[in-house]
Amino acid sequence: MRKFDTKVQNLKYQVLREVARYSWTDQLLEKELDIPMSIVPGRTATMRCCVYKERAILGERIKLAKGGNKENPNVIEVIDIACDECPVGGYEVTNACRGCLAHRCEDVCRKDAITFDSYQKAHIDKTKCVECGQCAKVCPYGAITHIERPCQRACKIKAISVGPNSVAQIDDEKCIACGACVYQCPFGAIMDKSYILDVIDMIKKSNNNQNYRVYAIIAPSISSQFSYAKLGQVISGIKALGFFTVIEVALGADMVAHSEAKELAEKGFLTSSCCPAFVDYVKKQFPDLAPHISHNLSPMGAIAKYIKDNEPNCKVVFIGPCTAKKMEIKLDKVKPYVDSVLTFEELQALFDSKDLDIASMEEDVLDNASYYGRIFARSGGVSDAVAQALKEQGIDNFDLKAVPCDGIEACRVALLKASKRVLDGNFIEGMACLGGCIGGAGCLTHGEKNKREVDKYGMEAMEKTITGAISMLDKVNSKL
Repeated sequence: MRKFDTKVQNLKYQVLREVARYSWTDQLLEKELDIPMSIVPGRTATMRCCVYKERAILGERIKLAKGGNKENPNVIEVIDIACDECPVGGYEVTNACRGCLAHRCEDVCRKDAITFDSYQKAHIDKTKCVECGQCAKVCPYGAITHIERPCQRACKIKAISVGPNSVAQIDDEKCIACGACVYQCPFGAIMDKSYILDVIDMIKKSNNNQNYRVYAIIAPSISSQFSYAKLGQVISGIKALGFFTVIEVALGADMVAHSEAKELAEKGFLTSSCCPAFVDYVKKQFPDLAPHISHNLSPMGAIAKYIKDNEPNCKVVFIGPCTAKKMEIKLDKVKPYVDSVLTFEELQALFDSKDLDIASMEEDVLDNASYYGRIFARSGGVSDAVAQALKEQGIDNFDLKAVPCDGIEACRVALLKASKRVLDGNFIEGMACLGGCIGGAGCLTHGEKNKREVDKYGMEAMEKTITGAISMLDKVNSKL
């Protein structure tokens, strides 16, 4: 069964897998050709203009798999040499232009950027064009089109521009590390740094009597991934990698929903704290609303803090769909609790680096969280959980008006209304990725089935209430 949505994901995975394979055996990766992979170019180029370019790009992919540029604070990086196949973009006149006499495009252009040749065909001077789009709107033939790079189209916050030599560049002051550009780039020229080597090092040291254990905390969206195996087999596979045990981040979501409901009732207006990309977006684009961000840690931070409070010397690794989590663990309030982050793509690479056939393993069990904690993984789930938490705590004097925001564009609209005090709501659930966490850039697969799988996973929860799940913390503590 196919493991990934795209061939670009598969290419990225192969590099991660081989880097991990070498790390398990303490071999060095100084040169890209040290890796005996099928993707190492031979004498004939298969993906680029020449084998020399293919090898150079592979070398850059290996660097990112090993942690990337340490001086670059962003976890999202552009592989410059791989980013040269896209058109610069902008408004272009197509062959549909009939050289008409009306010249409406010329009339509406305030910058005199449109001229005509001897056949009366229109041409756009890019040095004058400001991309207002008015010419495209008035052309009776629809002959003027807007060409936009996939990464720029994917980045709804306009953090990507075209720099020197037509290479994409990321504005770190705007970027929220959501990874939309990573998933949408058809050449794999934008990637997230990997901490896979750090995780392998932790596991190896813990298994060599270093007096600490490594815990895997997994996002509830894992229920929609690894479609070729059962969830219980995935859990067994994680433990086979060397993790001491596996705990649901959904339990942290139960903890957050319980506290967030109380905070919301006290303050009257709140924005959620579970999505780090959304939180970063609020701080960067709507700083006046930053005081209204929930003061709770994210579910990842909440459950990791609980684990570290009970076992300070342990290591905690979050496994999920989110590239922004790799930025979140750098925050002062999160850094003490979460030691590293892996995406589902990287987890798949780890499984295969050790030749683990998880589909043939016995099923293990996850039974920590409630239905409400588990549905945090999809859009609308946080709002449902907060509503339930208000009910369970008997806070019936507060009228919840939740505004679930599916994707960063919906977040922008809600935040803009809130900033102007015209929002018909008192709780903004912000999800930067479409669909919520199930649409994260680090997912193996994306699609509507992911929502169905998460809801099914939620219904299978042994604990049917948030309060009941939190009361089971003692059971989790027994694993520590």
